[in-house]
Amino acid sequence: MDSIKQPNFIVFGKNSIDEFNFPTNCLLITSKGAKSRGWLDRFKSKNYYIFDQVGPNPSIEIIDQIISNFKNSNFSHVIGLGGGSVLDVSKFVAYKLKKSKILIPTTFGSGSEVTRISVLKVNGKKQSFHDDMLFADTAIIDAQFLENTPQDIIKNSVIDALAQCSEAYESKISNNYTKFLCKRAFDVLENGIMNGKHDDLAIGSLYCGLGFGNSSTTLGHALSYVFSNEGISHGHALAFTTTIAHKFNNSIFYDRFYKIVKKLSFKEIFLKQDLDGAAELVLKDRKHLDNNPQKISKNDIISLLKKINDGMVFNKT
Repeated sequence: MDSIKQPNFIVFGKNSIDEFNFPTNCLLITSKGAKSRGWLDRFKSKNYYIFDQVGPNPSIEIIDQIISNFKNSNFSHVIGLGGGSVLDVSKFVAYKLKKSKILIPTTFGSGSEVTRISVLKVNGKKQSFHDDMLFADTAIIDAQFLENTPQDIIKNSVIDALAQCSEAYESKISNNYTKFLCKRAFDVLENGIMNGKHDDLAIGSLYCGLGFGNSSTTLGHALSYVFSNEGISHGHALAFTTTIAHKFNNSIFYDRFYKIVKKLSFKEIFLKQDLDGAAELVLKDRKHLDNNPQKISKNDIISLLKKINDGMVFNKT
């Protein structure tokens, strides 16, 4: 038996944030750039608390900081406005405080606005938390946030989404529903990035979130976290780890994913830590590896990490 879970209410379409009736008593969680980018001008609620200090790869400590700052404040909703890191923090804070959640992505790749997953650093290592109470009550997907978005953010976001939907399509716990959404997501995202149709990235990311959120990412994500722990952005890491994982898994998406990554010209990445120790860390990520379509050993992981370090990811032989 398969089951499907998603937010109760999903709003999508360009300029949809302008038409949404926001609550008056809320805590807005975002990043430092929200004001300078004009995001807050789009947010029509007037009486709200704000926390705008969320950065990349947030840790569990920021959750404690926000809760400490606002636990005695009077608000009914937490609104997350930002990229995947902001959304992960917002949904976890709301979960801990038992508040309603409105999530609004401003980059389109993580799919966090429609998943039951929050990724945070614990003791310096990325950890994914899975719980139905992390679902948004309302998700708002508005492509207007793509306007004037730096190309580097766009390419990192789209690779994140492409990695998620293509890995989840082949996950052992995929089903007909998730495969349909993941395949459609890949097609739309690929068209958006290869043909410069950036509005497609918003709806493609939504399809992706609904698809992989009801399935699982696999080897590419398991490999990526050791690079992220050394400060490499998530999408940048996935450009290499999912490419090489797709090759290992004989993925139907390998050639297409390879071509997109090559087009986007990501700089080579290198893992500084000992590969044996890194492989041990990757092996502990059973949430991803147990759902991988192929069995993988520690020696396989070391070999894949070495190929990335040696610049061999785009060697098709």
